[in-house]
Amino acid sequence: MLYGCETWSLTLREERRLRVFENRVLRRIFGLRRNEVTGEWHSVELNDLYCSPFIVRVIKSRRMKWDGHITRVGEGRGVYRVLLSKPEGKRQLGRARCRWWDNIQMDLHKVGCGGTDWIELTQERARWRPPMNAVINFQVS
Repeated sequence: MLYGCETWSLTLREERRLRVFENRVLRRIFGLRRNEVTGEWHSVELNDLYCSPFIVRVIKSRRMKWDGHITRVGEGRGVYRVLLSKPEGKRQLGRARCRWWDNIQMDLHKVGCGGTDWIELTQERARWRPPMNAVINFQVS
């Protein structure tokens, strides 16, 4: 399910769909049913039974780890140039699509490192590790 998730550029809609899929699978695994009176799922019990991080958190933390690795590789490698390149041509009309590094900047902003230069931050592992670890712990809405 998560093959290549380090390179995904997720929108909020895709994140929501992944959470819905994950909850459906967990309900099937744990055999949870809807409450007949309220019609709600027993989500509190689901969260208590499932102690692993949620899928969106795993994707974001893997993306941050991969980002640190790629930016430390150096400018001579092709994947680094692809990371920082700006696509040529025009985009379709409407809202611009979110790029991969836009997702990195949004994740850093959520954990309180939004104003810093993330490429410079990744060069030192000791400085990069705290924000990278904080991404897996913040709440996914």
